[in-house]
Amino acid sequence: MPAVLGLNFHHDTSAALVVDGRLYAAEEERWSGVKHNHPTRKGTLTTPTRALQWCLEAADLEPQDIDVVWAASMRPNPAAGWWLAEERDELAALLPAPLGEHLRLLSHHTAHVLSGYLLSGHEYAAGLVIDAGGSSLGSDFGPGRERITGYGLRPDRIDRLHQGMPTVVRSPAGPRRIHSSLGHFYRNLARRVIPPGDEPEGSMMALAAFGDPQRYAAQLRDLVRLGDDGEVRIEYPWGSADSGTPLLLGGRAWTAANVAEQPEHQRADLAAAVQEVFAESVVHVARHLQRLTGSSTLVFSGGCALNSHLNGQLAADSGFDTLFVAPAPHDAGTAVGAALYGWHYQLGQERLPVPTDAAWGPHPGAVPTPAVPTGYRALTGLGRGLEPTVAALLAEQHIVGWVRGPLEFGPRALGHRSILAHPGHTATRDRLNAIKKRATYRPFAPAVLAEHATEWFMSEGDPFMNRVAHVRRCQATRIPAVTHHDGTARVQAVDPHHQGLRELLEQFHERTGLPLLLNTSFNRKGTPILRTAEQAVAAAADLGLDALAVGDTLLLADHVSDPRATALLTR
Repeated sequence: MPAVLGLNFHHDTSAALVVDGRLYAAEEERWSGVKHNHPTRKGTLTTPTRALQWCLEAADLEPQDIDVVWAASMRPNPAAGWWLAEERDELAALLPAPLGEHLRLLSHHTAHVLSGYLLSGHEYAAGLVIDAGGSSLGSDFGPGRERITGYGLRPDRIDRLHQGMPTVVRSPAGPRRIHSSLGHFYRNLARRVIPPGDEPEGSMMALAAFGDPQRYAAQLRDLVRLGDDGEVRIEYPWGSADSGTPLLLGGRAWTAANVAEQPEHQRADLAAAVQEVFAESVVHVARHLQRLTGSSTLVFSGGCALNSHLNGQLAADSGFDTLFVAPAPHDAGTAVGAALYGWHYQLGQERLPVPTDAAWGPHPGAVPTPAVPTGYRALTGLGRGLEPTVAALLAEQHIVGWVRGPLEFGPRALGHRSILAHPGHTATRDRLNAIKKRATYRPFAPAVLAEHATEWFMSEGDPFMNRVAHVRRCQATRIPAVTHHDGTARVQAVDPHHQGLRELLEQFHERTGLPLLLNTSFNRKGTPILRTAEQAVAAAADLGLDALAVGDTLLLADHVSDPRATALLTR
């Protein structure tokens, strides 16, 4: 059986390997400890060395066993065309010789969209990729970079049907290209709304729920013009990376440098307006793509697909019957898309099954006995008794670290490296925000037994926690810790085949009558989701968690009573 490797050398460096119909994938940040694995110098190429090594070891392969290597192109070089020989040679030199010799490049946006389409299970689908920027465009499109790209996708072909293009305008220095990047627009405004120290885009999406979009929406719509055939035109420099030019709104000059001086209620109003105009723009493109393709299914990927509020609106308003958001729509996911491209389109292998989880990474290992920290004690050998015991702790409103099975790929904790809590108490939410040093307005997500999702939410949710749904009003007061200010929640629907969280959710449901838990990522502020049992032990002690479950071992804080005596009691 052939083996296909996919790599991403740019932002969110990562590696993915498909062999014998199985996917292995990991992000380099989980080893480096640097979120997104940012290089020290902008534009520097970085090899996902340890992620690549793990993929090979997990599949018991050597570099010479790999048949095909694909990576997403990213370097801007309009004169050189789409697939750049210079970039390929530069990337190949970073790899061991057998891998470098096989390396080939595909476009960044194509890798993005295939990371969703080839795992979606759909035969014919429209594909949409929106991010800050991707590969250089070739001669068919003229100079520029991918910003908004629409596809028609079939098992035997990939058709690029829509491409956002730069506008050429006159200037004293001669013609100038104006790029309209919705990804840059959202990030650009987020840096004017969210003070340094918090992740801008995710924090602005959360803050938007507290604002009135009408204060600034009309002025922002003057900056973002929607035209025929899905056209989006953003006035310069708001569709670029420029966050220094003052944005004049409401008698204020908004810049990244003075964001901390702006009143929070006005920052919330601007956040709400940005979210509204941004979502309207994406829906506008999606509706055009639906008319072009006639498909009932939309596959969405790229950095903008991390906006879960947008995805909820896209599912409702785009004109498609089905929305499939790529399990890992950020740049790391291009390694998955590149590997799947080689596996299916180049080698003609059958598509992989539709995943119910993204647990494609390494196991955590066991808790080292000397690693039990001061203030904790270890309960070992719990076996099948672990889930009832942890369910009892959660029912008593304790906060538990949960480390189970293979590491998730992507930015969402899906029940393998999670911090879990009772969803019914706002005090628990507030304590967790303090533990994780998050802004108080940021919500937490619920993980719910899939068959119960529509009893609590207005849609079925998403297995990868990629979209919001409205909480049913009759249920909201029962789960305030996971209900956001606007009555929504980012819902993870946990399938019966989920290996990490399913049994614990069932035990908690039996004990409390609630088929859901608060689920947030197991990490310290500003760091990636952790990888190993040893890291989990250190983080649990540092964060002050009440308990930590790893394998069949449970670490209990000294202030927590042993729950085993009551673990078998029903609700």
